[in-house]
Amino acid sequence: MRRQDELMQRPGHDRPTNRHLSRRTMLQGTVGGALGLARMGHATLSARAAAPASPRKKLLLLFLSGGASQLETFDPKPDSKYGGPFRSIATSLPGVQIGELLPHTAKIMHRLAVIRSVNTGETSHFRGHYLLQSGRKVPGYPVLGSAVAKMLERPDDLLPGYVTMRRHHPQAYTDVGDAGFLGPKYEGVMIIDGNPPANIARPEAINAATASARDGIRQRSDARFLKGRAPEAIKSYSDSYRKADALMRRQDIFDLEQESAADRERYGDHHFGRNCLLARRLLEAGVNCVKVAHHDWDAHFENFHWQRQRCLEFDRTFVTLLDDFQDRGLLDETLVVIMGEMGRTPRINYYGGRDHWGDAWSMAFAGCGIKPGVVLGKTNDLGTEVVDGQVDAGDLFNTILVAMKLDPTATWRLGGRENPVADPAASVIKEVLA
Repeated sequence: MRRQDELMQRPGHDRPTNRHLSRRTMLQGTVGGALGLARMGHATLSARAAAPASPRKKLLLLFLSGGASQLETFDPKPDSKYGGPFRSIATSLPGVQIGELLPHTAKIMHRLAVIRSVNTGETSHFRGHYLLQSGRKVPGYPVLGSAVAKMLERPDDLLPGYVTMRRHHPQAYTDVGDAGFLGPKYEGVMIIDGNPPANIARPEAINAATASARDGIRQRSDARFLKGRAPEAIKSYSDSYRKADALMRRQDIFDLEQESAADRERYGDHHFGRNCLLARRLLEAGVNCVKVAHHDWDAHFENFHWQRQRCLEFDRTFVTLLDDFQDRGLLDETLVVIMGEMGRTPRINYYGGRDHWGDAWSMAFAGCGIKPGVVLGKTNDLGTEVVDGQVDAGDLFNTILVAMKLDPTATWRLGGRENPVADPAASVIKEVLA
């Protein structure tokens, strides 16, 4: 039988981009994007959407890339003909059961809000990633991390507003989304395999005094160039240098050796565990939004083997992260979102796999702005369709903003036009909000 990784690299599968955003690329892109926005009208938020008063909320997006099976996680159907070999188990919520592959998560279900009724109808990895992260089917809008970075930014911010983490992977679907019309300034800074962004270290041939002198020349050149030109273009250019310099000074954030061996073991000696530990450090250091991708959920072959392996990594690491957030006072100010770009088909295919499914699947919330202990929505006995509480990607996008005390009805002012931050046709899922 063909291996799972062969399937994921097969010709004709959704073709990913691979945009590793190095410091140099970030600076070049920011300059070009800033000048372009200056010509067409800089993207600004409407007055009512300014960054909220302190403390600002934070966002952690745990993205189950490839599409986790709802039937092996949050919406098991063990007695149906499509249920598969695994049992459902009791949870800390009376009367609520989830898949046996998530025993640690089962013990904290009273702290989560789970939605079992997501229906986007989308079965493409590419389109699904963009849709779930932007709430839109029309391209060009900013993804969630970029939008939140823009809405939460303040003049004194030093670190990037949005960091996205994944392991090196041949099908990097999580790179599909970007900042859209907000420009490269709000692109997620990419961390691959836990390594700091490329080229942020000062070259050995340049000492601190020389670097400072060079920066002084740049600032004076900026000041001269600014005369008679659009100030926002220069501000974006200068901000990119300031944030790159801040990253250079804070490379210690990326050093997981500063954590105890016991803590590293608790999170797990795998990419997802290390990235979640790094995500905690980044959020504590002042980054407003972090996305961590957990790969290889796309189980067209040997689904039950792959779901077992994926859940084994996810389950313990996720609960460890949530416990640490609680103990460190982060949970009250951080929204944690667990979702992928789609679910899996209830029907099991010839190869023992579950294929792409967008009509009825699950996701979960924890943390700030969320009513814990809620299980919303219902699918039919086979899990093939939503029968109650249906929500879509636009509803999720709006709800995430509201949970973070941000205004989904705000607009971006761009080129003399008002562009809605969130889809005006979408709703807020009030049942899961505190």
